[in-house]
Amino acid sequence: MQPSAVPELAHAHTRPIHWLATATAVAGVVALSSFLQPGAATAAQAAGPETRSAPAHLAPPDPAAVTFPIECGPVKAVVQKRASGDLDGDGNPETVAVVHCDSPMGTPPDGVYVLTRGGDGGRPRVVATLLDPKDGSTVSDFAVRDGAVTASLLGYSSSDVPRCCPDVHSDAKWRWQNGAFVRSTPAGARSV
Repeated sequence: MQPSAVPELAHAHTRPIHWLATATAVAGVVALSSFLQPGAATAAQAAGPETRSAPAHLAPPDPAAVTFPIECGPVKAVVQKRASGDLDGDGNPETVAVVHCDSPMGTPPDGVYVLTRGGDGGRPRVVATLLDPKDGSTVSDFAVRDGAVTASLLGYSSSDVPRCCPDVHSDAKWRWQNGAFVRSTPAGARSV
């Protein structure tokens, strides 16, 4: 039999005294940590111009108080989704609303609108149309984050595709730049 290259170590075998020593050390650390507490956290994340928080007293515009520029005939316009945030960096919140006609059948196209109110807290109003219902798209996913609006859009490749079954998917992102909302395709976007 060949002798081992590594000699057997005496401390590699656990004995009751080892467990007692470990338990005593852990108890000592726990007891010491209860006396030594860190001070209160004082760090805060600095807000950039696109993510500046709005004053607590200024509520985002309410879509229920707005007449949207969408033609619905005998049915009414319905706000399907909404999200708020400071999109233009002025410190006041805007609301983005996804709106469609309340159709009893089919999948009505959506419009995406930006609402704001005057600095005096006046009546909400539509200031931009990001997605016109005439484009025929519906919004499946939607968010307002970091001063931008993102949406997943479903649409149709031709008029032959049944309106129940969209066959085109695209992602869109809108950001306020130089006095207007500019549409782009987010990184990693895909279409089918």
